[in-house]
Amino acid sequence: MLSGQLVGRLFSMAGRVCLSRSSAGLGTIGPVEAAIRTKLEQALNPEVLELRNESGGHAVPPGSETHFRVAVVSSRFEGLSPLQRHRLVHAALSEELAGPVHALAIQARTPAQWQENPQLDMSPPCLGGSKKTRGTP
Repeated sequence: MLSGQLVGRLFSMAGRVCLSRSSAGLGTIGPVEAAIRTKLEQALNPEVLELRNESGGHAVPPGSETHFRVAVVSSRFEGLSPLQRHRLVHAALSEELAGPVHALAIQARTPAQWQENPQLDMSPPCLGGSKKTRGTP
């Protein structure tokens, strides 16, 4: 369920569900987000692929595509450790991670794990590039 500033697009492709969410409140999908989606679909054939551009919550220019959160549900993850799953995602997105993507939070689950908890986690708020509390000298 989408709420607040989250804008979603739901796609159904041969029984798979893909959801795009933008915390910036924009309904458009940029080229980096589109490339991430395409590469993960090709590499992992996910049953569920949820992708959220969280760049709007960070100290970056409007319209940036630098911070993402992704939930990938694939039977390819069966029998793999969390580290091995993340390595598969990183391998698929090596070009984006070497360039425009600064941060990628990954939830890599099997279909059974997703059924237990079918949610894309929320990221903590950005502190603007420093760990200092705002308002302190």
